[in-house]
Amino acid sequence: MISIYPAEPAELLKEYIQDHQNDFYRLAYSYTKNPDDALDVVQDAIVKAMSQVHKLRNPEFLRTWFYRILVNEALGNLRRSKRSVVQEDLSESAVYEEKDIPQKIDLLRAIDSLPPKLRTIILLRFFEDMKLEEIAAVTGLNLNTVKTRLYRGLNLLKISISEE
Repeated sequence: MISIYPAEPAELLKEYIQDHQNDFYRLAYSYTKNPDDALDVVQDAIVKAMSQVHKLRNPEFLRTWFYRILVNEALGNLRRSKRSVVQEDLSESAVYEEKDIPQKIDLLRAIDSLPPKLRTIILLRFFEDMKLEEIAAVTGLNLNTVKTRLYRGLNLLKISISEE
């Protein structure tokens, strides 16, 4: 049987996961604030994706499809844990290449203080460099809703940072 894809969906997924595992961990960690929980979220997302890869109809949407699974797993983890996320000392857990460490810490704290639905949009847009259309696909939201949440989140960040 000849495949119409350059590689089978499972093989594409495997390569994608290997190439972007650090990105997945970073996103999961931004939700959980715990290294072990972040690894669990990524692992659960990979297991779910591998078991459902046969449902992926178009390999072009692999990125948004997987990120949707990952975000859902991260949010599910937060709901299951039902514990407040305690801010860790960011200076120990993050590596910075620039010298504006205090400003970056303030920004990360402000992002963490956003409601999850706004935080997801901000993280996907600026930390995962997704287009608004991709974010809409990942979150299952209307494009206009994504835009509204993005601007609302940015305004809240602006207010939060200016207060500090």
